[in-house]
Amino acid sequence: MFTITLMFENDNAFNEKDNVFTVEQITNLIRTSLEGSFSNIIVKGEVSNYKLSTTGHAYFTLKDNFAQISVALFKGTLAASNFIPKDGMMIQIWGKISVYPQRGNYQLVVKYMEQIDDTGKIMKMIEERKRKLYELGYFSPEHKKKLPQFAKTIGIITSPTGAAIRDILQVTKRRNDSVNVIIYPAVVQGSEAAPSIERMIRLANRYKMCDVLIVGRGGGGLEDLLPFSEENVVKAVYDSELPIVSAVGHEIDCPLCDYAADVKVSTPSAAAETVVKEKVAINDMLYQYQKLFYDTIKAKLEKCEAYIKTFTKENMENQFRYIEQPLSIRYAAAKEALITNMQNLLKEKNDKINSFVQILDNCNPQTIFDRGYAMVTDEQGNVIRDAKKLKCGDLIKIKPSAGQIEAEVKNII
Repeated sequence: MFTITLMFENDNAFNEKDNVFTVEQITNLIRTSLEGSFSNIIVKGEVSNYKLSTTGHAYFTLKDNFAQISVALFKGTLAASNFIPKDGMMIQIWGKISVYPQRGNYQLVVKYMEQIDDTGKIMKMIEERKRKLYELGYFSPEHKKKLPQFAKTIGIITSPTGAAIRDILQVTKRRNDSVNVIIYPAVVQGSEAAPSIERMIRLANRYKMCDVLIVGRGGGGLEDLLPFSEENVVKAVYDSELPIVSAVGHEIDCPLCDYAADVKVSTPSAAAETVVKEKVAINDMLYQYQKLFYDTIKAKLEKCEAYIKTFTKENMENQFRYIEQPLSIRYAAAKEALITNMQNLLKEKNDKINSFVQILDNCNPQTIFDRGYAMVTDEQGNVIRDAKKLKCGDLIKIKPSAGQIEAEVKNII
């Protein structure tokens, strides 16, 4: 039987036998003490991790800056309420403390509740900041960087003691134990969180010891995640030269750093799955590339070998003839065509020359003289074309085909 031993400063207060309780006994004592002392209390705080079960009951955490308590909201009370709690909502609860022995924990059971502050102020502030940062270009898709295909070293900016770091490390080790991890410890909640996160992002970029950065934390209320929406954090994410994966909260959470990050994922575990490639998948891919490379080289070698085998003495002669014979035929045909063309061209030119010679011959005065004609000139050698330009007694010269005749004009008709 499992037992718990309670030790007291005064050893004589109880004897050794009275010092030992069973788990049921001590739980019943605690239950009686708590339920009897806190049967009608009023507690106010912020709703976080609100969940509705399949039975219709709701469970959530009521918290402030220093502590938290589990709350049970049974379906009858929920149905009678005029509002449904939401994460980040400030409410006031009238209820009682109840101990659940099977799990050894206590919770606040709601009798009545009312909303004392709306989360609209925080949401309005975030929306205004979102519009401002959007106009500054911090969410520009063109600015986003691609993640490395195979990250050798990943940087993690988160709380070193939170659930997020454990989830990331477990997934990383399971997927690829060859990947190196650098943890940049940061405060992720409270007033010191935003400066701490910004400082770690800029530190990682200064030394660039990793290939990609994961920035995130586990789930929480709206106020818990507020540091990841601070302007200095968003600007640091935007300025980062290293690719950044934002993994803040759960899938429904969407802080402003998600919009500035290069990749946004739903959970820290999903971030590790995104940046860390499985070693088995990498090995399979390398094997496929190796096989493809081998098969390609083998096929090329076989093709070259088959091609080289064709270069025997007989094949070389046949291939030469196969290449030379068409060229020879083309050469002979070209030669014959050239000779024919030159002969035709020469004949054409000859005919033209003969035609020009005939034209010139026809224009030669001697040819006209040979036909029986003669040319008459006066004493000065001027050609007489009109007999009326002569008068009786003028001396003229007559030029027949051969020789020359000198005469005197006796009569003009």
